[in-house]
This record gives sequence, structure tokens and C-alpha cells, in this order.
Amino acid sequence: MAKCEVCGKGVVFGIKVSHSHRRSNKAWKPNVRRVKAVVDGTPKRVYVCSRCLRSGKVDRAI
Repeated sequence: MAKCEVCGKGVVFGIKVSHSHRRSNKAWKPNVRRVKAVVDGTPKRVYVCSRCLRSGKVDRAI
């Protein structure tokens, strides 16, 4: 679910390292919103990241 339908940005996995250098797994999730957007001329609910919303890659439906 945490995937942008416009740019394809998804979850990125890595390792969190504490001050004492203990390592544990970590996931960075994108800021994905469920918005009503115009897709192929019809309004549809899609999952879009906040960067695509800000940059105007998505036409919001009213």
C-alpha cells in the first residue's frame, strides 16, 4: 500500500545504527496520501506521495 501510483516511490529498507553501534532493521516509508484525482478523464481514488501532489503531477478532482 505504501507506494505512489505516479512516480513509483515505495518502502526503502536499511539498518538503524545507534550511538553504541547496535544495529537493527529499519524501513523508511513514503508520505502517501489517498486522494481523488482525475485519471483518464474520470475521477478516481489513487495513492499519491506528497511530493507528486506538491509538484503538480496530479490533477485533483473536486
